[in-house]
Amino acid sequence: MAQTKQKTFVERLSDAGEEAIQRIGGAPGGDKLAAMLTSVRDRLDELQRRVRGLESLEKRVSALERRVDKLNGRSKPPARRSATAPKGSSQTKRSA
Repeated sequence: MAQTKQKTFVERLSDAGEEAIQRIGGAPGGDKLAAMLTSVRDRLDELQRRVRGLESLEKRVSALERRVDKLNGRSKPPARRSATAPKGSSQTKRSA
């Protein structure tokens, strides 16, 4: 008896994806959709490269901050400041 090879879940999913791509390519406007998807993929790849670059920059900045703190004689690094000022700080003024 001949045995039929059962497809794994991943093989079935891959086949379904290929069929869907072929159907999209044959549909009116499918070439525009395919071009858009390719453009999105390229943009995401570029974004990933930039984010990876930011991670290395953050590590370098942290190392430099530690060096500056060490040179200034600080034993404990200062707390991170937020990008915005606290609400009460701009409204209250100290008189001399």
